[in-house]
Amino acid sequence: MALPDLSDFDAVVYDLDGTLVNLRVDWAAAAQDAALVLQDAGVEADSMDLWRMLDVADEAGVRDELERELSAHERQGAWTSDRLPLADHLTADGVPSGVCSLNAEDACRVALDVHDLTHHVDALVGRDTVATQKPAPEPLLETLGRMDVDPGAAVFIGDSARDKKTAERADIAFRYVDGGPSGV
Repeated sequence: MALPDLSDFDAVVYDLDGTLVNLRVDWAAAAQDAALVLQDAGVEADSMDLWRMLDVADEAGVRDELERELSAHERQGAWTSDRLPLADHLTADGVPSGVCSLNAEDACRVALDVHDLTHHVDALVGRDTVATQKPAPEPLLETLGRMDVDPGAAVFIGDSARDKKTAERADIAFRYVDGGPSGV
């Protein structure tokens, strides 16, 4: 794996899943459990993906219940996650470092703890930390704000087109972890 050149930046924000670690989440089971939460609220969710279910859960007033269900799957996957090569860069980058993830904050904390990365992270923002989620710019900007870093001095490293779009919307430099997008 070729690591991205980060020498021009004073701070780095990393995506988590697919960038620093691979969470071992059974996403099909997570989607089934999320659909059950929506069905209990009278919403038919069979044709929705998880991200649409989260939006609909807001509308149906069951976001907290759906988040608890999804977060439980993510935490379980965090306990058995695999550390990826870029995690070694995080431990040695020598600059303020943050994590901005589409996963639940508590699952991110578990994965960081499991792989002994927590003390290398100055700020963490998960899907449930702020009111919006990637690709909205607010989670990334919040991460940098917690690090007290100017966005122009930072780079966001991720593995997906969604991560790239987040960086573009926040007007922050972006690098793919390993060559290119794995989805939006």
